[in-house]
Amino acid sequence: MTKNLVKGVPSTHGDNYQLNTTNLIRHAVRTYPETAIVYRTTAGDWERYTYAEAYERVKRAANALTSLGIGAADTVGLLDWNSRRHYELSWAIPGLAAVMLQMNLRLSAEDLGYVTDHADATWVLVDETLLPVAESIAPLVPQVKGWIVMTDKPLSEISTTLENVLHLEDLMAAADTEIDWPVIDETSTYSAVYTSGTTGRPKGVYYSHRGTYLHAMAMAAASGMTRDDTAMLITPMFHGQSWAFPHVTMWAAAKIILPGRYMAEDTSMLVDMMIAENVTVANGAPAIFQPMLDYIKTLDVKPDFSSTRLLSGATEPALSLMRDFYELTGADFVQAYGATETTPLITMNLGVKPSMQGHLTADDEKWDLKRYQGLPTSGVDIRIVDADDNDLPHDGKSVGEILMRGPWVIERYHKLDDDADRFLDGYWRSGDVGTIFPNGYFKLTDRIKDVVKSGGEWISSIDMENAIVAHPLVQDAAVVGIEHPKWQERPLALVVPVEGAELTRDDIIDVLSDRFAKWQMPDTVLFVDALPRTSVGKLDKKVLRVEHADEYKDAAQ
Repeated sequence: MTKNLVKGVPSTHGDNYQLNTTNLIRHAVRTYPETAIVYRTTAGDWERYTYAEAYERVKRAANALTSLGIGAADTVGLLDWNSRRHYELSWAIPGLAAVMLQMNLRLSAEDLGYVTDHADATWVLVDETLLPVAESIAPLVPQVKGWIVMTDKPLSEISTTLENVLHLEDLMAAADTEIDWPVIDETSTYSAVYTSGTTGRPKGVYYSHRGTYLHAMAMAAASGMTRDDTAMLITPMFHGQSWAFPHVTMWAAAKIILPGRYMAEDTSMLVDMMIAENVTVANGAPAIFQPMLDYIKTLDVKPDFSSTRLLSGATEPALSLMRDFYELTGADFVQAYGATETTPLITMNLGVKPSMQGHLTADDEKWDLKRYQGLPTSGVDIRIVDADDNDLPHDGKSVGEILMRGPWVIERYHKLDDDADRFLDGYWRSGDVGTIFPNGYFKLTDRIKDVVKSGGEWISSIDMENAIVAHPLVQDAAVVGIEHPKWQERPLALVVPVEGAELTRDDIIDVLSDRFAKWQMPDTVLFVDALPRTSVGKLDKKVLRVEHADEYKDAAQ
């Protein structure tokens, strides 16, 4: 990009004003000090305070960290749920020009230790409930000087094998409430996030203050979030900053709900709080929204979520999930697409755009459009290329790898010298396969590694999975390509039936018959109790391919 950079007449704008996250929160607190933040405590109770009260704690936390010698270019690890303290530290740590290392607690101890060491973290803040996780990685991170426990209990009541343990609330109680924030160069790192490491070691993605600031503005605009909204941060902050919701909500001055720790097996608390606080925006993966829907179905009186937008990511939600949510509650599913490397917003689907209103008249056509990942966000460029990196037309038929670039898309990985194969002419290679239609809508069809290659033709595992899940007696499904002696690969379907339901292969083939040709049908359908998922809720197809690698080895040539 820089080789074509042309310098024109210098402007008289304040181009030296830095777009950093400190300015983002400072302006929000100045104008909307009374806006509420509702948070769940470790004990499971709900409490609330205001932007202004949160900001005072942010300043105290920053001063407390400064007293430990933490400053510019230092890296501080954070091991926590979507808690009040996590939210405060996501402003305090970067406000010192230090790097906030988001530690994905769903990684293995080995990978989490690698991440902490690779990022050169010298201090780690850890919630009391996650002390066992910290203790498991402590032997792997000798460079860590100390551990700061986040708890409402006195330090004397905390039992741990960690060495040099401090107490965050004690440090903050002794800290000043005022701070002279440094003016941070906007190209400095705000936060370090690591990929989930499903192929090789986790890779470091370092978000800049500038990219974070611009991304917050773009996401607020794309989602339509305003000061009238109440936003619940369901997606973990340790995974890509909860898709930047801390920054988007602050930019929009929205009321914030922090649900703390919750389990996918029990999401009733999330639904109950959405009802109690009139939540209008929430983010999450289908793996979380599905159990929420299951709980809603048990309620005698269904909630009214007709003003609620459910921003869904990680994987394409089944059409049945989106329709059921809408028909039962009125909630609108909004698909968003991106990756850790893209901060993550790249596309968003807000439904039928105005120019198409007269062309899509049938209800089924409108719902089918909801399956698309939407329209590219202003500020990012997207290409589709074939196997030889030739650009493909946006005709809705050509399918290729998705490449992207923009101010919040990475141009390299942190301390990784052999990453050239992940970039092309300044574009990041997503590894995703998709198509773009003439009307601008983007449709993801698969991961390159997940698409089923059978007899020289491609079969979309995503489309087949969502078609299977549309069966009313199917709870979950996965489709993987398994090596075949004649056809290179053939699809294998693994299906989780609804509890107590009895299904056969013919039932699954019937539900696929309207959308797939006979040659595309899975040769085998296996019924299982559960499917493996990655730390971010995606189907772990790597595990499934290994477990079922011999399924077709004896098939006829």
